[in-house]
Amino acid sequence: MSKPPLPEAAVTMLEKANPAVITTLRSDGQPVSTATWYLWDDGRVLVNMDEARKRLRHVRDDPRVTLTVLDEGNWYTHVSLIGRVAEIRDDEDLADIDRLARHYLGEPYGRRDRRRVSAWIEIDRWHGWGSLKDSDQPG
Repeated sequence: MSKPPLPEAAVTMLEKANPAVITTLRSDGQPVSTATWYLWDDGRVLVNMDEARKRLRHVRDDPRVTLTVLDEGNWYTHVSLIGRVAEIRDDEDLADIDRLARHYLGEPYGRRDRRRVSAWIEIDRWHGWGSLKDSDQPG
């Protein structure tokens, strides 16, 4: 695994609206993976959750997470970002979920009747595969 900063090719991929899965840890240590929207945000990653989501409780209890992003055009190429949630705050005016929805859907987030919470992931290590392979492991 490599340490940041990520190479430009990985950043270029992460700037796109690719499929992603976030893994959090339950209080008993069991990992839980969930599909999620993400946004590359100047070296950190923004994710957003409904306030009732279990993964919000998970990251409040244990901030360690992994986000795996699959290149939409070639899922063999992917990047896993290993880090921790460094900041959590209420998305009072839904500006962050709107940023994510515009990134993925091209329009603001439709559901306006639920409270949302934003979290920023700081990257400790990363691992790439496919065209973004960052190790000498056999491919």
